[in-house]
Amino acid sequence: MAISFNGEFDAQRNPDEVFDFLSDPQKFGALFPDFESMTSQDATHFIIKLRVSVGNLSGSAELAMELAEATRPQRALYKGTGSAVGSQIGMRAGFDLSPQPEGTRVAWQGEASIAGKLASLGPMLEPVVKKNLEKLIDALRWALYMPAGAVAEGAASDAVTGEATAPQPTQSEELQPGPAPIEQRPTDSPGLQQPALRDTDEEV
Repeated sequence: MAISFNGEFDAQRNPDEVFDFLSDPQKFGALFPDFESMTSQDATHFIIKLRVSVGNLSGSAELAMELAEATRPQRALYKGTGSAVGSQIGMRAGFDLSPQPEGTRVAWQGEASIAGKLASLGPMLEPVVKKNLEKLIDALRWALYMPAGAVAEGAASDAVTGEATAPQPTQSEELQPGPAPIEQRPTDSPGLQQPALRDTDEEV
């Protein structure tokens, strides 16, 4: 089963600053929804553990992630493979950056492929993937909205141990409006009809 989403948003940082954030696994990895832990292997490889809960299946997913492409200040691409609750998972998250008068436009693409028990859940799985992807993009938007020094300070302390924790906004921090509507491309799985998705207020 394959699921793909894409969209875009504007960040009030210049392309180099956005690229620096996206190409840093310590900063990007901790933004994943239901994040448990992350262990760095080298500058471009890391292991990330996430909580997974779909229907009556729950457990932890362990993904081997790679920063597969990093072209300053235009593009960053992550790839990952792993397993969870008797299922095999593959994912890709790509970000293309273009300068804007007051910042940077971030065009993103997300793909997930699932085989095994989770894939057997069919229509139940797709909304969960969509929700988690929206959470990831919302967390990324918030992180890019915050001053660069505030995010870097937290990441630096995490880097000492090789473990990272996801940043959380405080009540005094004001979020920008939600991300642009998410467009969905058809899944490779036969028999599933996927309606056009719009943004909501708001494991694979």
